[in-house]
Amino acid sequence: MALVTSHLSLISVLAFAVTALSAVSSTVDVRIVADEADAVISILDKSRANQPIAEADWQRLFSSEGYVRLKKREAELKRAFEDEEFKAFILSDAMAQRASLLELTLTKWKHADVKEAVVRVLAYLPRGARIRAKIYPVIKPRENSFVFEVTSDPAIFLYLDPAVTKEQFENTLAHELHHIGYGSSCPSRRNSAEISRLPQTVQNVIEWVGAFGEGFAMLAAAGGPDVHPHSASKLEDRARWDRDVANFNEDLKKVEGFLLDVLGNKLTDEERRTAGFSFFGTQGPWYTVGWKMAVTIERVYGRARLIECMCDQRRLLSTYNEAALKLDRSSPEQLTLWSTSLVEGVKGGIR
Repeated sequence: MALVTSHLSLISVLAFAVTALSAVSSTVDVRIVADEADAVISILDKSRANQPIAEADWQRLFSSEGYVRLKKREAELKRAFEDEEFKAFILSDAMAQRASLLELTLTKWKHADVKEAVVRVLAYLPRGARIRAKIYPVIKPRENSFVFEVTSDPAIFLYLDPAVTKEQFENTLAHELHHIGYGSSCPSRRNSAEISRLPQTVQNVIEWVGAFGEGFAMLAAAGGPDVHPHSASKLEDRARWDRDVANFNEDLKKVEGFLLDVLGNKLTDEERRTAGFSFFGTQGPWYTVGWKMAVTIERVYGRARLIECMCDQRRLLSTYNEAALKLDRSSPEQLTLWSTSLVEGVKGGIR
């Protein structure tokens, strides 16, 4: 049987684009909220011009939606986040030196093609999936980006980094939007009910298998299996990814050992958390192994089958094994398979 490839005809691509764009208006509510960054840059501009910074300038910052939600998030994580300390950060010499670059970067990010990123994401979500999110480019001391309040008021906080190009910003945005769409669309209510009746150890394994969502998001953000996930990245990031993907077989076995320990209830809650989080890394096996499995399934069975597995993690490992066996017949690359004991343990009674 000929393998199903991911290559679509031009007509199919155009048809999908028209359908996806029309769906955006009814299923998507995504917008950039830059009020925190705007307020910071306004203060920096005044500081550079030796103009007095009024109390109203600080109130504009501290009452901005981005700042209020950022402060709320830090408080929930028990991190100190005081207005006076933030003032000192904004007025530091380091910030004064970066002011022009920050302003230029924010302007570029504001003109990012959010709709195109959404279209890429919708292509890797179930039909009818909804994406609702506010994107906050923020200027802050910690250089991290994250999602927040995904189930109530989904937010994506992206650290405003002048080293990040508009194209890299769009890729990161698509990655995070896939997380939000994935979280609101998968699994189905029926699947959730079935999984909730499984033994706790099996539920724990399925929950950790869901961490391969990082790899799914890499694929969705790229736009397809034939687009390098780091096509817009710095050369060193692309090289790191290629090195890690080359270790796919070894990393799969490392993750397998962890999942078997979870299935066998051999780890305490803290040990399970520590071991599981170690596979995130910069872009560790949850990313690379997840991406490789997703690409393998899509190339052999098509995108619809992949989305089915993404939304029911019980099917992911067994479907990957089947796809890898088919692919190995026509490829010099021999892919490692998940063990039968783990596959059967995760399937949770499905056929």
